[in-house]
Parts: sequence; structure tokens; C-alpha cells
Amino acid sequence: MRSFIWLGLCLLFVGANADDRPNILFIFTDDQSHRSVGCYPEAYDWVKTPNIDDLAEKGVRFANCYMGSWCMASRAMFLTGRYTYGIQSMRMEGEYPGSEYDPEECPFFPAEFRKGGYHTAQIGKWHTGTDNGFGRDWDFQMVWNRPALPGNSGKYFDGQLIQVNGEKEKLIEGYSTDNYTDWAVDYIEGKRGRTESSESDKPWFLWLCYGAVHAPFTPADRHLDAYPGVKAKIPEDIYPPREGKPEYSRTKEQWIPGPNGVPAMKSGKFAGRTIDDQEGLLGNDIHSLVRQYHQGVLALDEAVGRLVKTLKATDQYDNTLIVFASDQGIAWGQKGFQVKLAPYDGTIRGPLIISMPKKYPQGEVCEKAVGAPDLVPLFCDLAKVELPWKIHGRDIAPLMKDPEAADWDSPLLMVHTGMRYGEDCDVVPEDMSTDRIFSRQGIPWWVSLRDDRFKYIRNLLPNEVEELYDMEKDPEELQNLALKTSHRDTLQKMRAQAIQELLRTDCKFAESMPPVATE
Repeated sequence: MRSFIWLGLCLLFVGANADDRPNILFIFTDDQSHRSVGCYPEAYDWVKTPNIDDLAEKGVRFANCYMGSWCMASRAMFLTGRYTYGIQSMRMEGEYPGSEYDPEECPFFPAEFRKGGYHTAQIGKWHTGTDNGFGRDWDFQMVWNRPALPGNSGKYFDGQLIQVNGEKEKLIEGYSTDNYTDWAVDYIEGKRGRTESSESDKPWFLWLCYGAVHAPFTPADRHLDAYPGVKAKIPEDIYPPREGKPEYSRTKEQWIPGPNGVPAMKSGKFAGRTIDDQEGLLGNDIHSLVRQYHQGVLALDEAVGRLVKTLKATDQYDNTLIVFASDQGIAWGQKGFQVKLAPYDGTIRGPLIISMPKKYPQGEVCEKAVGAPDLVPLFCDLAKVELPWKIHGRDIAPLMKDPEAADWDSPLLMVHTGMRYGEDCDVVPEDMSTDRIFSRQGIPWWVSLRDDRFKYIRNLLPNEVEELYDMEKDPEELQNLALKTSHRDTLQKMRAQAIQELLRTDCKFAESMPPVATE
């Protein structure tokens, strides 16, 4: 009799442990700058994102998030917890955005979540290999697989070919942001993906990947009249020359004076690839384009409201970690760019908000810089899952408990290796024109380090100037302090720290980078 009682208590204990593990809803947008979210002080005063702002009021807002330098790299770093040079077998191959990887050499962490008892799902944009991982990484998928379907890869907002659970793709009409939200609501409610009783009892992880607000920045029809008459702030450095910058940044010219002197895109269209209808719906000047871009955010904000409402209606809100982030930001004239990729806040800094009021502080702001690999240790800790490979990300769990943790002194390493991964990054290319991003956008490989105050940048071209910015006094990164003898000690210190972080994360090119300009 005692044995049965003990067995019952053990089963109850196991069940309680399983129940205690939270669901994780990771809302991942595309090319969404932190400046497009109302709760960020850098946002225009006319920006309205009440639902995303409410997440911040009920959670922790990270002021300085750099998930990655471009779409595929950010996703690959998140799925592996590693920097691009540590992601073996990943490669761009075939017609853009075609890409491949060997799952034995390049495992993704959701597979370990499945083994650990989670139900895993991914909805929306897939941009990391033709193999989307259904049945290995994901229990449920409804995805727009861009690498596998390059002919459809420009259809960011309508007419997408969608794969469901590895089956042959089918054409789905309708505004993609709304479609993804509908499917995610069904998943949370158990009407799609988690329909079996054996699945409904499991904690779940849903990676919800929107295509918005990526070019062509198409808003929903219902939002085309939003924000009438708004004006964008014209960046001080929108036109060259930019003294003290590396050559590629000093001379960047994607904007020219348009009618009435208002900056307009020099090419007349967005500089991205595989993008349909590139010309602005509202006009080609900076005010019209920024307005259209922010109109595209409105459906994302509505989506967040619907998802939170669904969690509450299904009694899952208290036990669900909600994360809102973007793969990277995008520039609207900062440093002359209208693209991502470069190491400046104007081009790659995005939002990150983490909310679970029953567990973490509410309405707090964390100033520490974080990136994509840093989310993986947090998720694994909450899910009680241990990964069988080395993670490059830092454990940010202490920051979730105390967002102002003064003793958390760990600078963020950021690295851009173009379209190369793994062993293809072992050596910095002598001829950078062989890199597909450099040949198209003129942006070289770079290494950067961000601490509580300064940002250090080293472009991996021979004899180029280093960059150092005081992010408190100069958040627009206008004055390169690396050229001032008064900041030589800080420059040398952060250069050495960057190399140390590269070595910590097993970067092969760490000690053979091209020389910097003579001091």
C-alpha cells in the first residue's frame, strides 16, 4: 500500500514539474527598428503601438538589442545559440535565398525541446535552409519556406506558398501578417497543431516569424491612411562625407536631395533582393517611406494584442513567457543607409521585450546590450533542457531578475561575416569582393563590442580605421573617438576584449584579422 502511495506522490511531483515549465511565445518580426515601437524613447512621438507597449509595461524592455546583422544570420544564431563562424555546414547555395545545412553538424535547439517534452511549433517566415526541420525540430509548422521556393520569395505580404507539416506547398492568399496571427491563435487555442490530447498537456514553444515590416514595407489596406501628414527626422549624417568613418561608410550614398530638398532614395526603390513592388506606395521621399514603414507595424501591434487576449482567454497567460523581438533593425538615412548589415545602431538595433508578470519584474528597462545567442540559455533554463553543444550566448537570466544588475559586466560581441558560416569563416577573405553582401552592398565583414557605455567596431578590411563611440554622449555615432589620443586606452582595451570574446567563442580568424590603420 505504501508503495502505491509513494508512486502516486512521485507521479504528482513529476506532473507538477512539467506543469511548472512555461510555454514560450517568441514573436519575431522582420527588419523592425526599435525606433518603430512607441515605448522606445528613440521612436517618433506620433508612433502608436499600444499593445507592444503594454508588453513592456508588464515586462522587461531591453534598450540595446542587436539580434544580428541580417535576416538569415540572426535566425541561424538564434536556432543554434552560436555566432555565424560556429555554425557548421550552413551555406548559401543556388538561387538566392537558397541555403542548405546538415542537421547532424548544425543542430537547432527546438529538437532538444521536443526530446525534453515540449510541443514545438513554427509559423511564418522560414529563412534558414531548404530543410525546415519538420518532424525533427518542429512538431507543427505552417511556413513560408523562402530558401526552398526562391520564385516566391518576394511575396512578403500576399500570395505566399505555404508548407504545412512538410507537405507540398499551397498558395495562400491574404495579408501575411493577419494569416500568421490567425494560425498562431488557432495553435494557442488548441484548434491547430495541438489537437491531440497527448499534445494539449505539454508545454509549448511557438516561434512566430512575421515577414513584416520587411521591404516592400506593404501595410494592410486598412492602414494605408494612417499617420497622415507625419514627418521623419532627417538624420544629420544622411549625406556624405562622414569624417572619421571607414571608406565604405564615409561615402555611402543611398539618399539624394529630392523635390523641395527632401531626401529621397537615390535608386528610386529599396536595395534588397527578391522583393516585389519595390517602389514606395506613398512616394519615394523619406517622409513617405517612413510613414509607409510605420503603417506596416500597425498590423503587428494588432497581432500582439490578439495573441495576448487569446492567452488570457485560454488561461495560459500566467504561465507563458512572451518575447517580442526582430531579426535586426533597418536604416532610414542613418549613415546614408537604407538597409541593415552595417554595425551602427541606425542599421541593426531592434526591439526586445520579455514579459511574464508572474515571474519577472514589470515596467523595467535593462540597458545591457544583448543579442540572439543570449536568448537560448534563458529559454533552456526555463524549459529545463540542456543542450549537448557549446553555446556562445551569455545567460541573461540574472538580468531578467534584476534588469539593473550592476555586477553583470559582460560586453556583447557582434560579428558580421557576410553570407558565410562555419569553416567558411575560418579566414577573412583577402578579396572581400568574393563576399556576396560586400559585392552588392559594399559592407565588409566586421567585429564589434558593446559595453555599458562604448561601442567598438573593427572592419575587416586591411588598414581601415577602427571606430569607437560614446553611446551615452553620442548615440547617433557621429564622432569616431578612435581617432582621438584621449581615448586610446579605451580603444586598446576594447580591441583586446573583442579578441578575447572571439577566442572564447572559438573564432578561427580571431588572431589573424587584417591590420588596422596605423595609430
